[in-house]
Amino acid sequence: MRPVFDGHNDTLLRLWRHDRSGGQFINGGHGHIDLPKAKAGGFVGGLFATFVPPGNASVTAANTASDGTVTAPAVGAISQEEAMRVTMGQLAVAYRLERMGAVAICRTMDDIERARAGEKLAMVLHSEGAEAIGPDLDELEVLYAAGLRSLGLVWSRPTIFAHGVPFRFPSSPDIGPGLTDLGVALVKACNELGIMVDVSHLNEKGFWDVARVSRAPLVATHSNAHAICPVSRNLTDAQLDAVRDTGGVVGLNFATFFLRPDGKRTTDTPLSVMIRQLEHLLKKLGPDGVALGSDFDGALVPQDLGNAAGLPRLIDAMEAAGFGSRIIDNITHKNWLRVLSQTWR
Repeated sequence: MRPVFDGHNDTLLRLWRHDRSGGQFINGGHGHIDLPKAKAGGFVGGLFATFVPPGNASVTAANTASDGTVTAPAVGAISQEEAMRVTMGQLAVAYRLERMGAVAICRTMDDIERARAGEKLAMVLHSEGAEAIGPDLDELEVLYAAGLRSLGLVWSRPTIFAHGVPFRFPSSPDIGPGLTDLGVALVKACNELGIMVDVSHLNEKGFWDVARVSRAPLVATHSNAHAICPVSRNLTDAQLDAVRDTGGVVGLNFATFFLRPDGKRTTDTPLSVMIRQLEHLLKKLGPDGVALGSDFDGALVPQDLGNAAGLPRLIDAMEAAGFGSRIIDNITHKNWLRVLSQTWR
C-alpha cells in the first residue's frame, strides 16, 4: 500500500470539539481520520491544523442563487485572546495523543522518519490562521518551541497580518488588499525560524506579497485550480506558475466546493473530478509540485472516497488515468517531504 502524507486536515478541531480524551481517535470514531482508518488507507501522517472556527457566519451559511452563484456572509476577525484559548486547547489534544502513543509530533525530517519506522502517525503542527499571534510576534516563538512548523497567515477572514479571501463562486481571488506591514514581518520571521508559510485562504494580492517577500518555496497546503473550479479560494494559473517557479507545492483539496466546475457542495462527486484537477495541477506545476491536502474533518468530500480509509481508491483512479508510479509517489507523499526538508531549519 502506498503511503499518504497529507497537507491539511482539521482533525484536531474535531477532537477538541468531540473527543478530547482521544479514545475515539485511537479506537475508531465518526470522523475522516482516526487510527483504524489511517491504517486501512495508508495514511502515515501530515499537517494537522489548529483552527479557530467562526461563529454563525461561515461558508456553511453561504447562499446559492438560482444561477449557481454562491456568496457567503462576511466573517469577522477573531480576538487574539479567543484564538489563543482555542489554539491551546487543540494543541493539548495533540500532546495528549502523543503521550498515549497514537502519534509523534514531528519537528524535523528525522522525527518523521522515526515516526514512520515506529508505525506512529507523523503529526506536523500547522496553524490555519495566525490570530493567536500578536503584533510583537512573541507568540510565534513560543508556538515554534511547542512544535509549530507550518503557518497559514489567514483563514477566510481578516487578521492583523493579511486578508482572507471570502467564499464566492464564481469569483476571482482578487478581493481586498494584500499583506499589512505586520504580515510582511511575520513572513520574514517564519523564514528565519524555518516555519513553512501557507498561502491557502489568502486573497490574490496577499499571495503576490508573500511571493515577493518570502525566501522559501511557495506552498498552498489545500487549494485547487481556479481554471477548473472558479471559486475565489482556488489558485489562478498565474499563481500556479509562481508556485512552480519557486519549487513549491500545492495540495489538492478534497472539498467538493473547490473541486467541481459547477461549485456544488455534494458528496455525489466522482473521483474523475479529482483526477481532472490533478491533471491541470500537474500540467502547470510539474510532477514535483503536486500533492494532497485533503481538508479531512473540515470539508464535504466525495462519497467514493469517504474518509482516510478510502485513499487507495483515489490512488487506483490515478493509476487508471495513466499516472505513472513516480508521479503517484510524488503526489501521495514525496513532494511534501521534499518541500518540508527545504523549508525547515
